[in-house]
Amino acid sequence: MKWTASFFLILIINMASYSQKIDESEIIKKLLEKESATWRAGDSKGHTECWHIQPYSRILISTADGVTLDIPPTAMINTNPSAMGNGGFSVNTNYKMSINGNSAWVSHDEESTAKDGKKTFSYEIRLLEKIKGQWKLVGQSIHLYNPK
Repeated sequence: MKWTASFFLILIINMASYSQKIDESEIIKKLLEKESATWRAGDSKGHTECWHIQPYSRILISTADGVTLDIPPTAMINTNPSAMGNGGFSVNTNYKMSINGNSAWVSHDEESTAKDGKKTFSYEIRLLEKIKGQWKLVGQSIHLYNPK
């Protein structure tokens, strides 16, 4: 088999596009982890930086006891720190994502630990858009559950 310049060019282009998708997914993961951490830390400014509210933005939460909450998207930005989380940390796992141009959706599992040690568990779907070259959250659906 003879290796041609066009073969190597195609190989380089394919490798570059694969690398770009990996970079985008890592950038998105870092944003989601920042959003979780800033909420728990009561860092309103940092949390606001993770979001870009659109006319179609929506925040839906299902509690472990079956209540559904439709949260105004503006609650994600410029929130009073006292209305935010109260310390602790979270770990996101099982990321699955679809990135298409300037839009992405991500699902992941989250295990949150409050500062008193109480754990909560959720399945989350996050909707993102690239705004001025930066990934931002535009919506989310969170489903809390009690593990069996």
